[in-house]
Amino acid sequence: MIFEQRTLTVGERKLDLSVLGFGGAPLGNMHRVLTEDEAQSTVSAAWDSGLRYFDTAPFYGYGLSEARIGSVIQDKPRADFVVSTKVGRLLEPCKPGEENSGIYLKTPQLKVRFDYSYDGVMRSYESSLKRLGLNKIDILYVHDIGGLTHGEMADQHFHDLLAGGWRALDELRSSGAVTAVGLGVNENAVCEQILREADPNIFLLAGRYTLLDQSSAETMLPECVRRGVGIVLGGPYNSGILATGPIENAQYDYAAASPEILEKAKALQDVCNEHGVTLAEAALHFPLRHSAVLSVIPGSQTEQQVALNIATFSNTPPESLWTALTDAGLIAAA
Repeated sequence: MIFEQRTLTVGERKLDLSVLGFGGAPLGNMHRVLTEDEAQSTVSAAWDSGLRYFDTAPFYGYGLSEARIGSVIQDKPRADFVVSTKVGRLLEPCKPGEENSGIYLKTPQLKVRFDYSYDGVMRSYESSLKRLGLNKIDILYVHDIGGLTHGEMADQHFHDLLAGGWRALDELRSSGAVTAVGLGVNENAVCEQILREADPNIFLLAGRYTLLDQSSAETMLPECVRRGVGIVLGGPYNSGILATGPIENAQYDYAAASPEILEKAKALQDVCNEHGVTLAEAALHFPLRHSAVLSVIPGSQTEQQVALNIATFSNTPPESLWTALTDAGLIAAA
């Protein structure tokens, strides 16, 4: 089975993304160390299940995710898949113990340095090509630029991007080395900022057009539709709660869910149950109802998680569910 595909048009070039994609962050030993066989089996299961869009980044396991995805897809027909990775962080050698890789365990002996300059973007791109084992990357996202990651340094990094990094992206796009460029972030504001000041083709937006957070719908998504900018929706479960439901210690945006979020998740779940749909099924399908959204990319770390995502997506909710959620004031009208 090959999943439905939606098309991003960039000038005369087109990219067809499967509506259900593969989020590669967990492959970087996120919270758990994977063997190479486990990782390869996970990516192979995604391919065998019909997924044809694969997203990764140097940050995910300090190169592990890119190398592990690349080891599988580099042998597939190049026209049959779309791959995206990210720029903005350079991986550099370091002394033992300086890796500071956080949630990514047992990573290579490397450390991260933020660099949004022309040279930094080019170095990151070339290193990603080597780790992936490919001669072309379809989409390059600028990773985690904005206030949520950088705080008081956000303006300086954005200046560096406009002064140099975006020129590198534009050169790569103009030459055909990549097809599309944009941002991969967890916030709306910086996407709106780059829309005003540059010419992105696509955003990987994590967690900001979900059943629990539709903050991008008021101004950002309409502008994307107007300009033909595509959206890939990452984090469709808002880091957990829309998959687990409002259980004790449920996670929302990488922290314990607040009482208000738990209450809303419970209300969403109750309406879903009335329509014979699980909360997770609704969470995967909801973003794709917006015309700007091309693909939804839940992460997977095992074959079993791939299979679960496929099974969850395979049950299409009835239109009556969305009507009921809208009438209850739980989602905005499409």
